Amino acid sequence: MKLYALPSPFEIEAGTVLLLEPEWARAGELRAQLLDESYPKPFVIDDGESRYLYFNVRLMQSQMSLKAPHDLALRYTQKMMGFLLFHPRPRRIVQIGLGGGSLVKFCYRRLPGVHITAVELDPDVIALREAFSVPPDDERLHILCADGAEFISATEKGIDALLLDAFDRNGYAPALASRDFFAQIYAKLSGSGVLVVNLAGDKETYAGVIGRIMEVFDDQVIVISVPDDGNHILYAFKERHFEPRWRWLNNHAKELRARLGLDFPAFVHKMERASKLNYAQREALRGR
Repeated sequence: MKLYALPSPFEIEAGTVLLLEPEWARAGELRAQLLDESYPKPFVIDDGESRYLYFNVRLMQSQMSLKAPHDLALRYTQKMMGFLLFHPRPRRIVQIGLGGGSLVKFCYRRLPGVHITAVELDPDVIALREAFSVPPDDERLHILCADGAEFISATEKGIDALLLDAFDRNGYAPALASRDFFAQIYAKLSGSGVLVVNLAGDKETYAGVIGRIMEVFDDQVIVISVPDDGNHILYAFKERHFEPRWRWLNNHAKELRARLGLDFPAFVHKMERASKLNYAQREALRGR
């Protein structure tokens, strides 16, 4: 698909804006809509080195390096892959919220044999998949335009890793924040399945989410911060009486770093510290 291109009208975001518009669209009208945030579709900014996905310039959704389109450019996406420390050989991965497809591409390229389903509510986000070098669907990869909650309700059990990275213009998608939704996820995970949630944007949009997940997963939850991106990543574990073997995980992390190029030893260190929260800190996470 050929995208409509115009010079970026934003002072702090230089480059070219790529839009899902016909070639006869009026540049002046599009420019005004972008600046007053009334433009109704997602858009891409290309600065010659990277491409970025936005709904508005207050919250960047995805980043792709043009030189390394299959790498994970943002630290929060790297940390979401930390589920491999606990489930090193997943067979089925589901992602809710496609964005620029960074996680989908990484899993598809670096985890051969894994079946990946990405569920995205906005067809315009899916329409930008070629701009972000997301491969076409095949026997291993399926990208569906569907409601994430409805998909989880209808899908089969046995998900090894569920990556929840779903946002609207304001932040975390409120439709995916209920206790019932997380209970459905718990039911559809495999016995050692892991839920990974990206929490970012306006904190009010995900207020209470951590507490609901902790309730559903019986406190088997670890939350780490991603200071560089302003995010928090939550890992929730279905395995009963989950008790990480930190020394073994440190050795395993080194193997994963050598194979995948991600700083898994640092992830383990942050997770171990986060797992040792005292009672007061856990109640604060719950929002009490």
